[in-house]
Amino acid sequence: MTKSASAKGSMVNRLNDILSPFANKIGNQRHLKAVSTGMMFGLPFIVIGSFFLIFANPPINIDQYDPAKAGVFMKFLAAWKEFAVANYDMITAPYNLTMGIIGLISVFGIAYSLSNEYKLNAAMNGMVSMVTYLLVCTPVKDGTISLAYLGTNGLFVAIILGLLVVEVSRFFEVKNIKISLPDTVPPMVVTFINTLIPLLTNIILFYGLNLVFLGMIDKTFPDAVMSVLTPAVNIAGSLGGLLLIVTLGNVLWLFGINGSSIIFPIVFTLGVAQTGLNAEQAAAGEAMTHLMNLQMFRISVLGGAGNTLGLVVLMMFSKVPQYRTIGKLSFVPGICSINEPVIFGLPIVFNPILGIPFLIMPIISLFLTYFAQKIGLISLGFIVDPSFTPFFAQAYLATMDWRNIVFYVFLVILSIVVYYPFFKVFEKNQTKLVDEVL
Repeated sequence: MTKSASAKGSMVNRLNDILSPFANKIGNQRHLKAVSTGMMFGLPFIVIGSFFLIFANPPINIDQYDPAKAGVFMKFLAAWKEFAVANYDMITAPYNLTMGIIGLISVFGIAYSLSNEYKLNAAMNGMVSMVTYLLVCTPVKDGTISLAYLGTNGLFVAIILGLLVVEVSRFFEVKNIKISLPDTVPPMVVTFINTLIPLLTNIILFYGLNLVFLGMIDKTFPDAVMSVLTPAVNIAGSLGGLLLIVTLGNVLWLFGINGSSIIFPIVFTLGVAQTGLNAEQAAAGEAMTHLMNLQMFRISVLGGAGNTLGLVVLMMFSKVPQYRTIGKLSFVPGICSINEPVIFGLPIVFNPILGIPFLIMPIISLFLTYFAQKIGLISLGFIVDPSFTPFFAQAYLATMDWRNIVFYVFLVILSIVVYYPFFKVFEKNQTKLVDEVL
């Protein structure tokens, strides 16, 4: 081994020794894991609810529809649109009670997941968090309740309450503050009795805090939380903020650390919230305005972290048999944005050559997507599509616009172009190395 190669290896090892423990600690931090896992609880409800929103909004601009010139398919879409408009409330009811209460569903999922981490009664803590969330987020006024924070607007409040409610319950568990009962009492009754104190404490604490906020600043707890978080959300929910977060995640991948799992709670929560706001605008017949929707996150991992689907295509036609094999095995997972076989099999980890396009390509993709949405070249995402769906299906399901499919394919082709010179250098070095060994 040459002196320069030894120095490079030593530097990489030092960086790995410094960053890996820190990043692994963050990735395994129980609260972040609970948020990430808990948010996944809501995905089935989001997906099913989205189907009804799709049905209620057929892909046709009725203002440009001309019955005299329309073909059979356009006439079908026009009839579908007429039916959807006439029965809109009935069709969207399942959407309103799935995506429309995603904050309520998420607070249960987060509390349930954190309780599992602590080996507590997960189901009961999930229920306690839901009751507390409803008390705090649905104030009663003139005999009606506000639904403003039950949906995507309440996601950040759901995260806070889901975590804090469990911590309160854990305090009683750790301090062994329980009501002593005879051994003859059935376990279900014991659980019921010993849930009363944490439940009452959570209600008094958080509902009481809500009343204090109302009395002092004339804002509910959720209103106050969102007022504090708005500047941070604006930064993270901006193009520059997303680029910074995604790039940080990809840098961690280069050291063999799952950066996507670390940034997921941030970008997914913001993306779902922004997509929900677009859905509300679409449901009201208004123009959608929220560019930092979930589609942006999907683009950042198109083909997996680093937008590596273009690299996979190049590998499939490589001169190196090993790369061809990995490329062919990685193609189908790559279409579904799963690229660990490439990251660890090629590998991209600790790879200074392929690490460059791995960092650059998502930045290019996000820039292009942002401005394509801004100028109306593609549609904004207003439907939360299923994760790990083939990218072309995601492109359509998120927007109901075929132009987005074309745009996604364009990004894959662009990925091939960006990765090409770096892959050829990497391939040439590997070929040279093999020749020297032979």
